[in-house]
Amino acid sequence: MAHDGQDLQMKPTLIPDLLALTGAALEPLDQLLDAARASVKEMVSSEGRVSGKLIEENQVAAHGLSWLATYVYSLRQMQKWAEKLQGEGKFGEMEQLIHQIGFGEYLWQVYGGIQMNQGEIIRLQDLGLSQDAQRSLMAPAVMTLCEQGNSQAARSRLVQLMEEQAGSTMFGTSGLEEELEMIRDQFRRYAVEKVEPNAHDWHLKDELIPLSVIEELAEMGVFGLTIPEEYGGFGLSKASMVVVSEELSRGYIGVGSLGTRSEIAAELILCGGTEEQKANWLPKLASAEILPTAVFTEPNTGSDLGSLRTRAVKDENGDYKITGNKTWITHAARTHVMTLLARTDPDTTDHRGLSMFLAEKTPGTDEHPFPTEGMTGGEIEVLGYRGMKEYELGFDNFHVKGENLLGGEENKGFKQLMETFESARIQTAARAIGVAQSALDIAMQYAQERKQFGKSLINFPRVSGKLAMMAVEIMIARQLTYFSAWEKDHGHRCDLEAGMAKLLGARVAWAAADNGLQIHGGNGFAMEYKISRVLCDARILNIFEGAAEIQAQVIARRLLG
Repeated sequence: MAHDGQDLQMKPTLIPDLLALTGAALEPLDQLLDAARASVKEMVSSEGRVSGKLIEENQVAAHGLSWLATYVYSLRQMQKWAEKLQGEGKFGEMEQLIHQIGFGEYLWQVYGGIQMNQGEIIRLQDLGLSQDAQRSLMAPAVMTLCEQGNSQAARSRLVQLMEEQAGSTMFGTSGLEEELEMIRDQFRRYAVEKVEPNAHDWHLKDELIPLSVIEELAEMGVFGLTIPEEYGGFGLSKASMVVVSEELSRGYIGVGSLGTRSEIAAELILCGGTEEQKANWLPKLASAEILPTAVFTEPNTGSDLGSLRTRAVKDENGDYKITGNKTWITHAARTHVMTLLARTDPDTTDHRGLSMFLAEKTPGTDEHPFPTEGMTGGEIEVLGYRGMKEYELGFDNFHVKGENLLGGEENKGFKQLMETFESARIQTAARAIGVAQSALDIAMQYAQERKQFGKSLINFPRVSGKLAMMAVEIMIARQLTYFSAWEKDHGHRCDLEAGMAKLLGARVAWAAADNGLQIHGGNGFAMEYKISRVLCDARILNIFEGAAEIQAQVIARRLLG
């Protein structure tokens, strides 16, 4: 297809010896990150120890360090991806352009300023780095990639190649093994046939995802994907969960998030439950005989779970009565069991007095959403992420059997919940990639079909440039997420990598949705166009499972540990 600016197309767009250059750029980046870490550590230390109070006082620098590290870790994973493809003979022109543009853009941002969000840019001097400390970025490989990597010619050529793939934007090679790509294909087909044609209608009507979809997903094994076979699951990897979440969320985030509830509940029970609890609950979760919901957040606590006030009081029979209020509870009405966090030690005011319960309830109907005694609830109307609905819940002497105290031991709830955060954040990063890919799919199609001034929108460099950067950043976030899952599957601690994947993935999803809407112009603001839904859905990703600011704080504490 002839593109605007054919003179740009005639120039060579690929940098020679690309992999050698990008590999050589990593060492100066590592040096810079080490210098930044030392600088920020000095800012936040008192008497030789890192101080929580000083981290808070120097929050911009601490969070900026998290973003710098996220970029460095991301580019490392892109290099591994590229080298793997090269070794397999799959590092074609499209993959090379993605790699080149990604390095060129992220290196320039490291040097000139990283966008923590659309209104906050972190610069190296904010991390206490002098001009001398920044000289490692003057390395020839870094300078070449900055100057030539992300050119308009490279972006235009990338989009041309994307078009040649018959409109397919799930282009290139993920770098995953064949078994995982087969799983992806299966769930992509399901999403195209059963989810995408209905998603916008479910959103506009603010309807619950039909139970028939849940039944079909159960038959496909979504709810038992990572549950061990001995407990009725498939015993597959976290990487498989990532691919499934990505493709279902690409169809509709609500459908991609159905499995999250079961993933969190199963992880809690696997990590903290007794053998009896595992044998009882896990097979039912795996088959979707029961649907779970996570009941943690309270109206006045938000991300500060340690200060929650919902009380659980043990009675003379060894059972518990729960009283308090919860909010932002997803899919609360028609579920069967709540993983419910409550305070069992009234003399505590922090995380040490909290316990986790597997609190049983009766699924509700549209007319009577919360029929269980001791429990009331009301819907919270939301912009997006609508397929399961959000609720506020009230508990007044709500009864929970003593045997449903997770692990059979009080005051372990916060620790049990912390053990699930790696999986939850990897899963959320995967959902973010799916939403971003959906935005790219929709925007790409619109840009090809919409004519303005006698030609398709995609022929205008700033439109094709937006599409190219969506594609590049999705691949960067994807590789960081896959790496996090790989680390988890191999028994390595990966809270740092999972947090980074979630932090970057959420920003990429919002940028892709926002740029996708911009390509639609005024039509994007009309509710009848799918991109309006994707924008609303993308916005939540920066908030749930750890708001971006909390996520950056957690990453900073680990980096400075």
